[in-house]
Order: sequence, then structure tokens, then C-alpha cells
Amino acid sequence: MSGKQYPVTGAGFGFRRCMASTLKEVETGAFDFLEIAPENWMGLGGRFGKAFRQYTEQHPFMAHGLSLSIGGPTPLDMDFLTRLKQFLKEHNVRAYSEHLSYCSDDGHLYDLMPIPFTEEAVKYVADRIKQVQDVLEQKIAMENVSYYAAPGSEMSEKEFLLAVLEEADCELLLDVNNIYVNSINHGYDPLEFLKAMPQERIMYLHIAGHYNEAEDLIVDTHGAPVVDPVWSLLQATYEQFGLIPTLLERDFNIPPLSELLQEVEQVRFYQNQWEMSHAQTVA
Repeated sequence: MSGKQYPVTGAGFGFRRCMASTLKEVETGAFDFLEIAPENWMGLGGRFGKAFRQYTEQHPFMAHGLSLSIGGPTPLDMDFLTRLKQFLKEHNVRAYSEHLSYCSDDGHLYDLMPIPFTEEAVKYVADRIKQVQDVLEQKIAMENVSYYAAPGSEMSEKEFLLAVLEEADCELLLDVNNIYVNSINHGYDPLEFLKAMPQERIMYLHIAGHYNEAEDLIVDTHGAPVVDPVWSLLQATYEQFGLIPTLLERDFNIPPLSELLQEVEQVRFYQNQWEMSHAQTVA
């Protein structure tokens, strides 16, 4: 196992505005870190801004962006990046990640669109990632995304992702649910994809629920509990790479925090299970 240092440890979940008043009621130690979409909190005042400030002083936070549009055709929003840099610093956010996709042209498309899997796109996207890293003065992580069509592909999803990571020299936010979703929708072996990922670039993991539209079509919704095959793939991820900080995503149909924390506890169970088995192996 590598001696890689991660920005956070353990298990966490996505912090949403609807949790601003209820998070303080959660028992200390029930989670290890939180993640926010910075666009939803930058420049926010009032009671939400005050609550957010208090929580960032008490807990480790990660930032997972929504609007960078790293594969988009229009120039990067440098004003946004400048404000983002200040926001991350002001709240001591541990790291920043984004989706390996695009979501804007002249305006926002309000969805994550697939980048063509081509050599040209690798160079284009990698150059933009390098620009972002230069402005933020830190490495960022790109997330493998779910996609439903791959127009104009010259390589596989796996080859494209690996090429971007290498060319940009950036980190990877490995979404375990997206591996499973794409493996069903596009007919590949999720374990083979998983094992091809570069351990040294993995910053942390995402896990989430999805919606089964049909036997061969899964929609990545983040609106349901995590299913058993995804839990199994998470366990396989720990077996392959060791203990990696893991975040539970829930963006829709958000249950009470007590229910959400049961899934966070499930993540911790598998992490503890790996630690115990690894300790026995070492002994």
C-alpha cells in the first residue's frame, strides 16, 4: 500500500442548505468530513452564511464544483476562479474537485455533457486543467462522470480518463457509483476499469444511489440509497487501493440526517472491515 497523504480521512457526506440548522444536532464523531458545491455558498450571507462559517471552523470540508465546465468550448471564467481561490482559502477547504465533462457554452446547460473521447479533447481539457491549477495554486481532482452517449469517440472512457490525468498531472476523484452505472450502460467490466485507475492520483471516493430505468439503463440521480452491487464495488476499491476517504452523495430525496448517517456508518463499517483484515495480514 502506498503512503499517500489524503486531504481528509474516513467517511463523510455532502452538506446541503437544508442541513444548516440540523447538522449541529448530529452527535460528534458521526462523520469525518463534509463536501459542498462552492457555487452554492460563495458570497452567501445571512443565517446560511453564518451557519456555514461555523461549520467550516468545526469540520474538514472538501469542495466539489458544478460550473467550471472544464471541457466547454468557451474560455474559462477567470473571475469565478479568482473568487473560488479566495473562498477555498477563507474557509480552509482541504481540496477542490470538478467533473470531467462540460456544462456550458454561451450559457449554462444545467446538465453534465460528455466530452468526446479523442486525443484532441485530451490536450484541450488537460490545458484547461493546468490553467485552473495555476490560478488556484494547487492540484485539483477530476471526477469520472456517468455518461449516456459517446459521440465521435476514438478511445474508451478508461483510456480517455487516464490520458487526461497524465497529461494534466492532476488528481482523480474516483466515483464508484459512476463506474458501476457506466459498466451497465456501456457493457464493460467494472473491476477491470477499477484496477486500471492510478492509485497515486486518487484523492478521495464518491459513492451514491441511482435509478434503474431499464435492465440495461441506469440513471445517475444521487436520489436513492446505495445498492448492494455498488457497496461491493466499494469494498473491491478498498481491497485494490487501501483505505481511501469516501463521501456519500445525496442530492435529491434527501432523507433526515439520522437516515443519511446510517449510510455513512455503512461506509465506515467497510473501512473498519478493511483495516481489521489488513492488520491481521500484517500481523
